Amino acid sequence: MSKRAVMLIDLDRCIGCLSCEIACKQEKGIENFNIKPMKVFRMEGLSDSPDAFFLPMNCFHCEPAPCVFACPTSAMKKRQDGIVYVQEMLCIGCKACIIACPYGAITFNPNTMKVEKCDYCYKRIDAGLLPSCVSKCVTNCLYFVQVEEIPKERHISKRTNSELLFKLFEWREPSSLCVSSSE
Repeated sequence: MSKRAVMLIDLDRCIGCLSCEIACKQEKGIENFNIKPMKVFRMEGLSDSPDAFFLPMNCFHCEPAPCVFACPTSAMKKRQDGIVYVQEMLCIGCKACIIACPYGAITFNPNTMKVEKCDYCYKRIDAGLLPSCVSKCVTNCLYFVQVEEIPKERHISKRTNSELLFKLFEWREPSSLCVSSSE
């Protein structure tokens, strides 16, 4: 089995400086303010406590990737290492991948009439460098690793007793309530 590329995020270290968002936009040459392949959300107001934290989010590079299956021109590709990227020359801007993505990680760029998404800066990885967002993160909360088995938890936090974190990562399965958080 080949190794897969994964980004891990330490929520305790993120201060919401947006350096990852800016680095991503610079790397991709995106000038439109609303297009963010890497997004940082401020999470607050889900409980009575004044607790808040920042949540960096990018493409999850799903296995299987619904966006790859939805693309009618095969512009959305998945590499052997699991990285999902857009082959720009084939993209016709139909937005089928945007509809298929369960995480809202793909955005339409009206300037290019094509889609934009996090591709882990695969050209940098091929050159032996880290993704731009990871290399520019001022608090080192982003980690880029190659693993054989993808960890279920991509967002790491020691604040497992935080009511806000509990509400944010809860989801319902047919018979029980599960919380996704790391120790």
